[in-house]
This record gives sequence, C-alpha cells and structure tokens, in this order.
Amino acid sequence: MFPIILRRLALSVPLLLIVSAITFVLESFVPGDPARTVLGINATQEQYDALRAAMHLDQPVAVQYWLYLRDLLQGDLGSSLFSGESVLGLIGQRLPVTLALVIGGTLLASLVGVVLGVYSATRGRFSRRLFDILSLLGSAVPNFWIALMLVAVFAVKFGFFPATGYTPFAESPGQWAAGLVLPVVSLSIGGVAFISKVTRDAMMSTLGLDHIRTLRASGIRPSSIVWKHALRGCGLPVVTTIGLMMITFIPGTILIENVFTLPGLGTTVVDATNQHDLPVVQGLTITFTVMVIVVNLLVDVLYSLLNPKVRAE
Repeated sequence: MFPIILRRLALSVPLLLIVSAITFVLESFVPGDPARTVLGINATQEQYDALRAAMHLDQPVAVQYWLYLRDLLQGDLGSSLFSGESVLGLIGQRLPVTLALVIGGTLLASLVGVVLGVYSATRGRFSRRLFDILSLLGSAVPNFWIALMLVAVFAVKFGFFPATGYTPFAESPGQWAAGLVLPVVSLSIGGVAFISKVTRDAMMSTLGLDHIRTLRASGIRPSSIVWKHALRGCGLPVVTTIGLMMITFIPGTILIENVFTLPGLGTTVVDATNQHDLPVVQGLTITFTVMVIVVNLLVDVLYSLLNPKVRAE
C-alpha cells in the first residue's frame, strides 16, 4: 500500500504545477488592475508605478509566475493585495468551514444513499420505478435552489435552524452543528441521488450471483446476506461514486457558502476573484487541488483494502 501512496504523491506534483500555471495565466486576463484598485483613483502616477513595480506587475507574466513559484517552493503563498493578511493564515482560518461542509455532505450522502440503494434493490418493481423518478429529480434540481427552499421553510417559516452565519465549534458546539444542518443537506441532495442509484444497480447485480444463491440455499438470514455479503461485493463501485461525489462537493461549497454566508474558502475565492487578488486566488486554487488529491488518495487506499489485487500491482 505504501508504494501506491508514494506513486500517487509523486504524480500530484506536476498536477499542482500545471494547475497553478493555468490559474496564473487565466487570472492575468481578468479585466482590472490590482495596483489601481488598491490605490484608488486619487493616487498619483508615481505612486501607481511604484506599487506596480513592488507587486511585479510591470514584469511579463512568465517572470511573475517564476517569482511566485520561487516563493511557493519556500512555503510562502504570499499576502493579500488588499488586506495584507498572509494567504496561508487566511486559508487556515477559512478551511475548517469548507472541510465541515465537504465531510458532512459526504457522510450524509453516503449513509442515506447506500441505505436507499439497498432498500430499492430489495423491493419490488414499483418501488424501483418510484426510486428512479426521485433519483432523477434529486440529480436535476440545483443545490442552490434546494438551499433557498430549505432556508424559506426551516429557517424563515419554522425557525428550526439559522438562515445564515457560522459559529465556531470552540464557541458553541450546538450552534456550530445547527448552523451546518441546512448547508450540509443542501450540498448532499445530489450526492444522495447518485450514490443511491449506483448502489441499487450494483446491489441488484450482486444479488444475482451464484455465491449469493448458495448463501440463500444455506438458510442464512436475508438481512445478513444483503448487509454483510452482498454489500461488500458492491464496495468498489460505491467507493468510486462516493469519491467522485466528494470531489464534486469541493467546488459545490462555493455556491452553498455564498447562499448561507459562511466564512469558508468558497466565499473567499469569490471575493478574491472580484478584487483581482491574485495571491489569494492562487493559494485557494492550490488548496482545492490538494483537497482533490487527498480524496483520490483515500479512494486508492480504500481500493487496496477492498481488493487485494490492487495491492499486488
């Protein structure tokens, strides 16, 4: 397993370089001048030229990227052009909010999706048809619309949960959990539909295998056959789907955080893009890429645990 992890980590280095380079180039085409935005319209030409030189904006894009890459290799992500705050410190403050959404949404979508998929696979044709319709609706409806509807019903009308805002876990664990309920549910709806459908299809295929028929003929309880033996045979496609959903949830937090006004990486990247704050945008892009790499690495580890053939490769 350890060689698999080392190979994946080695392949992630070129990916990080490519992503950072593409982001740097694309950001250079965004309209606006960071130096002019920082100084305002009342600054003199001398102040403007001095700030552009200090920010290396008077250099070609290739030179700017090389200077950025040099600092990056030293562990320096730079500072915000507007607040002066360290990008690394800013990410450290906002990352827990985004991680709570991604991990919470993945756990909820996995648990509910697997249970619904197994239930649909072990019931009649009518239940499967109904499940297909509900799954299609869950996949088609945008999560930001679901978020607005949940806010209107459970926050505004009934007042069960807060509509916006975030309470750190250290201040109040109860308020922290209550503030994440609606965002996590909104984020996970599409994942529930997708995971449940994959689980249902894989479960139906597994239940038709010869060794499952043998277990039934041996008099083993149906619940044990389904949850202990058949579900294990569905492990690879289900784990793959959960990994894909978790990766999808990472950019999905951008909309959810903006709807619920959560101080996570999603709202930060929107603000930084609007302000043309290149160091913050670059730092957040690298952070999102690292999160995707970590998720893929976890899926590979689970693959090796579920399938010994993977460890032998």
